[in-house]
Amino acid sequence: MPGGGRCPDCGSTELVEDSHYSQSQLVCSDCGCVVTEGVLTTTFSDEGNLREVTYSRSTGENEQVSRSEQRGLRRVRDLCRVLQLPPTFEDTAVAYYQKAYRHSGIRAARLQKKEVLVGCCVLITCRQRNWPLTMGTICTLLYADLDVFSGTYMQLVKLLGLDVPSLCLAELVKTYCSSFKLFQASPSVPAKYVEDKEKMLSRTLQLVELADETWLVTGRHPLPVITAAAFLAWQSLQPSYRLSCSLARFCKSANVDLPHPASSRLQELLAVLLRMAKQLAWLQVLKLDKRSVVKHIGDLLQHRHTLVRAAFQDGMGKRPRICPTPTVSTVTGDENISDSEIEQYLRTPQEIRDFQRAQAAGQAATSVPNPP
Repeated sequence: MPGGGRCPDCGSTELVEDSHYSQSQLVCSDCGCVVTEGVLTTTFSDEGNLREVTYSRSTGENEQVSRSEQRGLRRVRDLCRVLQLPPTFEDTAVAYYQKAYRHSGIRAARLQKKEVLVGCCVLITCRQRNWPLTMGTICTLLYADLDVFSGTYMQLVKLLGLDVPSLCLAELVKTYCSSFKLFQASPSVPAKYVEDKEKMLSRTLQLVELADETWLVTGRHPLPVITAAAFLAWQSLQPSYRLSCSLARFCKSANVDLPHPASSRLQELLAVLLRMAKQLAWLQVLKLDKRSVVKHIGDLLQHRHTLVRAAFQDGMGKRPRICPTPTVSTVTGDENISDSEIEQYLRTPQEIRDFQRAQAAGQAATSVPNPP
């Protein structure tokens, strides 16, 4: 103890600070005697220290607060500490919980919904600060039903009028794949299944970007797409050992849940890869199928932009969202547009017919000789 105090009962100098709720006390560690009781404004009896007790640890916060709300606030703080979030995140999540609890619909809700509300406040806080956290992670920690959680989440966003940005796809890929148990050898993971983390993350991200460009992500939950992309990336890095492994076994080895639509997303990704493979002459003769095309994913991704542009340039249906590769030369806007470039922007049969008529009219006009 600062100042060299002694216990009045046994005379020991082994005095320790024992925090009891919001007030701190000096207690003798030898005999257990309470030497001094602190007051709300200090943590030591020595007035020279004058260390204030924070409001969240004081009894003032609990005045006129129901037991249910107090329990929810504690769970919000506990969840933030489990996730190791910064203190500012914790304060924001607590403020959202308090705002939500003022609404009668939340106060009268079932206990299950109130438990889920804790995770919703934390998830909204993380999304607003671009902190990579998924809804599935929160549901796992809270043992919550995903459907109940997502419904409560949307209700809370609308109720509080919050602007919550969607999670960056690249950050989501890194966060989700980093949880895989495939990067270190263990009794549950065979040696041939262990993969380098950086290689797998890089290829998975390329496959997810490919899925985004070909409209496989739009309007869908991203985790099934990421799971399918991670599975293909993992297989393609050592196809001789891993082609026989199923998606379900891969998820079991990685110690992650298999999302229900992941099998469908996997088949869609394989269909896109096969369509790209048909654009390479040396792959056309191999007569690839959905199993053997995995061996050539590295080559297909290396020329991804060119192959996707060629594979989906049929003039029918929706075109993939492909950003053209910028050229080194300066573009002024006065350059001539070639016929082949115009054809890339034609999407419907009517546009194609109009372009052909305009092209024929232009050729007819140039073939007519000038009058004398």
